[in-house]
Amino acid sequence: MQLVVGRIGRPHGVRGEVTVEVRTDDPELRFAPGTALATDPADAGPLVVERARWHTGVLLLALAGIGDRDAAEELRGTMLVVDSADIPPLDDPDEFHDHELVGLSVVTTEGEPVGEVTNVLHHGQDLLVVRSMSKDEIYVPFVKALVPEIDLGRGVLVVDAPPGLLDLGKAE
Repeated sequence: MQLVVGRIGRPHGVRGEVTVEVRTDDPELRFAPGTALATDPADAGPLVVERARWHTGVLLLALAGIGDRDAAEELRGTMLVVDSADIPPLDDPDEFHDHELVGLSVVTTEGEPVGEVTNVLHHGQDLLVVRSMSKDEIYVPFVKALVPEIDLGRGVLVVDAPPGLLDLGKAE
């Protein structure tokens, strides 16, 4: 699975540097000089980082073969991606990468099927987006009290939902 770690924005200056909208928790590792980055669309890359620097809170990259503003402009909107298989697992057994959660089957503590995790949102409170069996979206706060068990090997996430949380779309 391809994971987006950044999106190329506007050019910066006249020597081909580009701004990057960072979408990774570890930009120093992902955008280190010498790193080859796959792209979406694929024909725009791979792109090799020559230099990375921060300027007023914005990541700027100099990329091999991109030497002027026009070449940098052609990359605008290009997604920088990595393969999820290249991301090491987290040390904490209670922490997960988003891509590990997406696609898990969701069941109640009684084993009743609820649906499937389709996304993870990070808005102050982490939320699991679950597409229910009736195709409705349910938002489940991603906290231990409501999600007591995650078994990546079995592909199952257990939800201990309070009354009403999973009732979206059910007839009254």
